[in-house]
Amino acid sequence: MQNTPVASLVGEEYEVEVGPVAHGGHCIARTEEGRVLFVRHALPGERVRARVTEGEETSRFLRADAVEVLEASKDRIEAPCPFAGPGKCGGCDWQHAKPGAQRRLKGEVIAEQLKRLAGLTPEEAGWDGTVVPAEGDKLPAGEVPQWRTRVQYAVDAEGHAGLRRHRSHEVEVIDHCMIAAEGVSELGIEKRTWEGMASIEAIAATGSQDRQVILTPRPGARLPIVELDKPVSVLRVGEKDGGVHRVHGRPFVRERADDRTYRVGNGGFWQVHPKAAQTLVLAVMQGLLPRKGEMALDLYCGVGLFAGALADRLGETGAVLGIESGKRAVEDARHNLADYPRVRIEQGKVESVLPRTGITDVDLIVLDPPRAGAGRDTVRHLAALGARRIAYVACDPAALARDLAYFREGGYRVRTLRAFDLFPMTHHVECVAILEPAEKGR
Repeated sequence: MQNTPVASLVGEEYEVEVGPVAHGGHCIARTEEGRVLFVRHALPGERVRARVTEGEETSRFLRADAVEVLEASKDRIEAPCPFAGPGKCGGCDWQHAKPGAQRRLKGEVIAEQLKRLAGLTPEEAGWDGTVVPAEGDKLPAGEVPQWRTRVQYAVDAEGHAGLRRHRSHEVEVIDHCMIAAEGVSELGIEKRTWEGMASIEAIAATGSQDRQVILTPRPGARLPIVELDKPVSVLRVGEKDGGVHRVHGRPFVRERADDRTYRVGNGGFWQVHPKAAQTLVLAVMQGLLPRKGEMALDLYCGVGLFAGALADRLGETGAVLGIESGKRAVEDARHNLADYPRVRIEQGKVESVLPRTGITDVDLIVLDPPRAGAGRDTVRHLAALGARRIAYVACDPAALARDLAYFREGGYRVRTLRAFDLFPMTHHVECVAILEPAEKGR
C-alpha cells in the first residue's frame, strides 16, 4: 500500500486580514478556511496578499510572506534597507515598521508570553509595559541605528559576502548592512571576494579600536591573504576540531563596561549592541542593590561582566562565584577578574557544577542563561538557596516567562521587570527581571 504524497502549499497565495504579532518576527493571520498563517513583512490590522513559503496540506500552520499590502497600517514605512523584504535578507524583521511601533510590538510579545507561560500581567510583573531604546537609538522613521558590532557574513559559491535569507542557507549578497556598527562597516568585508570561505564573522569592539575577523573555510580550502580597509586581527575555525585559532594579531578584543576593560577571546560572547553591556549592568545592579560583604553567584557568567560589577560593589569582605561552560570564556573571566581575590570562576554546566560546590545559601544571584533558559531543575536549585534578590537577564521572553513560572513554584515573585530594545529592526528584545522571596511582597 503506497503512501499518498502530501501536497506542498509553497507558492500558494491568500488574501488575509493580519492579526496580532507573534513571538518570532511575524504576525498571525487565518485563511478563509481557518488555516493559520505566520506572516512576515506584515503589521497587525493590515490586509495583505500572503504567499506561502513553508508548509503542506497537513501542516498545523503555514509560514508566509506579505508580498502585496492591500490596506496598510499607519505604522508602516518603506523599508530603509534595499535588502529587506520578502525573499531577501533574513537579518531584520521590522524594517517596514516605524521605530516606536517596533518597540510596541516587542512589548506586546513580552506581555503575551508572560500571560500565557507565567500567568502574569504586566502589573504583576512590576513592568510598565514599555520597551526602552538604548541611548542614542531613538531615531526618526527611515533612519536605522548602526548597532551590530558583530556580523556573521555568509559567502556564496562565487566568494561574495552576504547574509542568509530567512530560514534558508541561500545567501543574499549585499554591499552594505545598515545595522552594522561603523567599526564593522569600515572593514569593507563586502567589497572583496572570499574564495574558499564559508563564512566570515566581523567584530568591532566598543571598548577599544580592536577589530577582528574569524574565517570559516570550506573543506580543503586555503586561507586567503586578508587585506581590509582597517587594521584587523585574523582567526580561523579549524576544519578538524571546530576550534578558533589565531592566524595573526591578537586572539582577543578588548571591550569596556562599568569602568572596567574585559578581554573577550576567540569570538566569545559579548553583548552585540555597543550600549548593551553597560545598560544591563546598571539595570542588574539597580535591581539587586548589592551590600558590602554579601555572597553572590554569577551563572552563565561568560567573560565575567556581572561578576566584575558585583565584586566592585561587594567590597573586600564579599565573594562571587561565577560558573561558565566555555573553556576560553573561563580563561578570559579569570584574567579579567584576577585583581579580585574573592572571585572564583568554575568551568562547566551550571546544572552540574552548582550542586558540586556545596553552596547552600547565597545573598544574590545573577543568571544570564542561553536562549533556551535555565529550566525547571536549575531554577528549583536556585530558589532553594534563599537569595534575597535574583536578577534574571533574558534574551528570549518565552524562556523568561517559563522560568518565572518555575521560580514562583520555588517561592519567588517578580519585583520588577524592565525591557530594552537592544536589537533594533529585529524581533529580539532583552529583559531584566528582579525577583525576591514571595513573602516579602505581601
